[in-house]
Amino acid sequence: MNNAKMWLVVKPTVGVPLFLSAVAVGSFAVHVAVLSNTTWVADFLSGKPLGAGVASASLVLPEQEATKASYTTSAGQQVLITMPDGTTALAVIKLPEQVATY
Repeated sequence: MNNAKMWLVVKPTVGVPLFLSAVAVGSFAVHVAVLSNTTWVADFLSGKPLGAGVASASLVLPEQEATKASYTTSAGQQVLITMPDGTTALAVIKLPEQVATY
């Protein structure tokens, strides 16, 4: 054992349950963080198809912190892109098998 002398200071009847409870608390904290910071996990756990909800994100440009570019997706394969100057564009996402190779 690499840290055998540790058990001379901490009894195994105290140290092992303490270590296992710390692992359980850490795992619970990670799961709570994933559930609260993502939308697709809740959809997956409730049986909804992935991508059923509306996802959005913001991009802060380094030179213009107050100005943001964002995009919004829906259940289809189209993405609405809003640029920092307020103009919008609609992008169509194609699957790799649908894209022609040259």
